[in-house]
Amino acid sequence: QVQLVESGGGLVQAGGSLTLSCAASGDLGDINTMGWYRQVPGKQRELVAEITSGGRTNSGRSVKGRFAISRDDVRDTVSLTLSSLKPEDTGVYYCNIEVRSGNYWGKGTLVTVSS
Repeated sequence: QVQLVESGGGLVQAGGSLTLSCAASGDLGDINTMGWYRQVPGKQRELVAEITSGGRTNSGRSVKGRFAISRDDVRDTVSLTLSSLKPEDTGVYYCNIEVRSGNYWGKGTLVTVSS
């Protein structure tokens, strides 16, 4: 069983910053890609950023240069630092990891950016 627990969401003003964290536990083995996705009502879940086991990162076009992803393979955590936040960044942010047994999702953490 794999569990992901996200933390760090909340309300922030436009232009502000926030850091999200996700802790993975359970029968993980080696973790391949770790990532963050977000979803707003009425829209599909979209990739925000991901990081491979080798440290290569990929970000969604709308967040490039503003959000940064990092991982700690000792603690099995992945973090997302959100900077220069905009109201359109509002949404539920989900942690995702890929391990040998499959692909797993956290329950999500809400980020609300006020204008």
